[in-house]
Amino acid sequence: MTKASSTESGAADPDTLRLFFALWPDETTRHALDRTGKWLHQHWGGRRMRAETLHITLAFLGSTPADQLDALTACADTVRTDAFELVLDQAGYWRHNRIGWLGASQTPPPYVELVGALNAALREAGYCVDARPHVPHVTLLRNSVGGAVPECEPVHWPIRDFVLVVSRRESDGMHYDVIRRWPLA
Repeated sequence: MTKASSTESGAADPDTLRLFFALWPDETTRHALDRTGKWLHQHWGGRRMRAETLHITLAFLGSTPADQLDALTACADTVRTDAFELVLDQAGYWRHNRIGWLGASQTPPPYVELVGALNAALREAGYCVDARPHVPHVTLLRNSVGGAVPECEPVHWPIRDFVLVVSRRESDGMHYDVIRRWPLA
């Protein structure tokens, strides 16, 4: 039995939170990502993601009982990784879900260590995590037509921490709140 299960529509139970661990950009990085989203939108159309929602998901937990926040915090407390820079320099398009994204052509070893340590701690505590190889990317467009992949200006993102986020669906889309941050060494 797993401690959390994913749902697309979010949590129906008020004692349940829709949670994920993520990299959350600083203001400078957020503006650079948003500029790239505007630029890609000119090429591919679709619906741009709001600047305040841009992030990289490290581990998606989905609908999770609120009383498990302490257990999730304990998992994240065990993660020890150095700070690093992530260079997002490759635009891409996933035809199957019509998503335009910006990703890293080279994944820095500390990123792999961070995702690995976090997912190992979550698995050990009984949470389900995606076992597929993790590809660092920021979703910039939804419902996009895609097309030729244009070269883009790289976004240099200094990674100094990771966060636990709660998401909630509202009439104007998804909204995210950072619950807690964990600094990297």
